[in-house]
Amino acid sequence: MTTKRALAGLVLAVCSVLIAINPTAAWADPGFPPGFPPNQNQLPQLPREPDIYRMLPIPTPDQDQWYRAPANVAAYKPGQIIRSREVQTRIVGIPFPVYTKQLLYRSENVHGQPIATATSVVVPGIPWSGSPRPVVSFQEAIDSTNSACNPSHTLQVGTFKEASLAIYWLAQGFAVNVPDFDGEFNTFNTWDEGKMVLDSLRAIKNDRSLGMHDSGFALYGYSGGGSGSIRAAGLRKSYAPDIRLLGTAFGGTPADLVAEAKYATTQQPGVTGISNFTMWLGFAGLSREYPDAFDPKKLLTPAGQQIVADLQSRCVYTAAMTGMWRPIDEYYKPGMSLEKTPSVMKVLREISLYNHIPDSPLLWFHGIWDELIPPSVVVPTAHKYRDAGADLRFITAPLPEHVTNAAVDWLPAQAWISAVLRGLPPGPRFMLDYPAPLPAGFPGT
Repeated sequence: MTTKRALAGLVLAVCSVLIAINPTAAWADPGFPPGFPPNQNQLPQLPREPDIYRMLPIPTPDQDQWYRAPANVAAYKPGQIIRSREVQTRIVGIPFPVYTKQLLYRSENVHGQPIATATSVVVPGIPWSGSPRPVVSFQEAIDSTNSACNPSHTLQVGTFKEASLAIYWLAQGFAVNVPDFDGEFNTFNTWDEGKMVLDSLRAIKNDRSLGMHDSGFALYGYSGGGSGSIRAAGLRKSYAPDIRLLGTAFGGTPADLVAEAKYATTQQPGVTGISNFTMWLGFAGLSREYPDAFDPKKLLTPAGQQIVADLQSRCVYTAAMTGMWRPIDEYYKPGMSLEKTPSVMKVLREISLYNHIPDSPLLWFHGIWDELIPPSVVVPTAHKYRDAGADLRFITAPLPEHVTNAAVDWLPAQAWISAVLRGLPPGPRFMLDYPAPLPAGFPGT
């Protein structure tokens, strides 16, 4: 409980600052559960990041007409540009000296219906000669339920949380593509993520002023960004064969969503209890795309319904603070659960990664002990990829903790992507999965 108390104290200190900035944003909903069981996270309702963003001079996407889909969006082809603009990229609010062009383009949602979404193409002032400038498509771990948290907005205000990783590719002269790949409902871990990533690359090819029609592309993403990356790689052959994809490096993302749901819905000891937030956030997003299956009124108690409602407009930071150490299985109505709901299980199986095998080189990494997504949720699918003939390099990295792996594993991923974009071979295939890295009964096994 010491770790929980320290984290709770830090969170409350941060929230106090936010309340001082905007007191109307805090504890606004009297219907939010006033208290929780003593063995759970005791944080009350937190301020919402989108409320803070709306105080800034740069309008949020829901207030910016530029993002609006035209009435005839269905008449556009996938990847066709609807409109474009040049914007200023910032890091921690400070202008960053790069050229950034945003493209609003047509894509599809999870049901195949046309939507409009945006991507940001960041080009350094470093000349590139000998070939079209290569492009790294950097899928950020958006993991949020509000468009204010999307990278097309956070790049402008300076809160793009993975900027320190992206700049290394810019320093080499590569262009970096950063799509808003979570769609109109900001739902993650669904196959339309892959379509939106691929259509963002089509949009880049379609913008002649960028000069990247014949560029080679590589994908990178970790956690939620890894989901968007590998789903794009998996759908490329069937959905976008016109995209020349040279490689995908990704990690820290759930592969078997049924297994992840089984793990993250229950109370977990120690640090692993953080994983509970992933299912609250996933439920909130999926209830928008699949309202009949993920129906909080049918599955959850009134308190559980209030938590889902509270998570409908948050960025990942306060969503994680709200949902961690609050197992969703303690908020089921009597006799109800995700596992006992056939429509929920059907959706989770359909959106799991084993349904589409990529046809381009892969570098896949995962932590030996990841408190959010244990290797048991990942390694069996990696074996399925290998057995199906995927061009796979897989490693269970000998590192603990989800965010630690994001930082450390990025180094070889960055080097590998840089190599394949320069025309070097992706290297030999390997499967370093360490099938039993931890003793039986260890949290996350």
